[in-house]
Amino acid sequence: MIRLLIGLGNPGRLYQKTRHNVGFMLLSRLAKKKGLRFDKRYCKSRIAEGEGIILAKPYTFVNLSGKSVRALLHRLSLSPQEMLIICDDVSLALGRIRIRRKGSDGGHNGLRSIIKEIGTEDFPRLRVGIGREGIRDLVEYVLGEFQKEESAILEKVLEVGVEAVECILEEGIEWAMNKYNSLVIK
Repeated sequence: MIRLLIGLGNPGRLYQKTRHNVGFMLLSRLAKKKGLRFDKRYCKSRIAEGEGIILAKPYTFVNLSGKSVRALLHRLSLSPQEMLIICDDVSLALGRIRIRRKGSDGGHNGLRSIIKEIGTEDFPRLRVGIGREGIRDLVEYVLGEFQKEESAILEKVLEVGVEAVECILEEGIEWAMNKYNSLVIK
């Protein structure tokens, strides 16, 4: 059972609307929908609590997310299987999400940091596709903002992402994987 939702992103206004921050964006939407506020701070994270779940935005920058995640799991006495990591994925096209029960870091430095710090790949994650067609500099791309035409798709993806998280919480990860992994959002 998922009890901790962790969105990956970078802190500060400079990064607020960047591709690397879709984890933060999705959690913010979920919190708003549930009437929750990120009004607590601990384990180097901004925290919102309610309805039997905890939402966390690590403020350690994406590449160091593992330190905050490890501290949160310890403080809350949770196993890695009781958390859901929400992050961007350049290997998925914009308009796609992918839910997995466990897996490798897939080249994502935030997931790499988490796996290193907690010592396992065995934790659920929801990846939000940001694509990477035609990019030259990956760092510049993920730290860049969505283009105007991408923003309309992103809005729909975030809505569907919130629905997917709620499905995971209510119906379980297998059900959510079957329902959402094959969707293409346009």
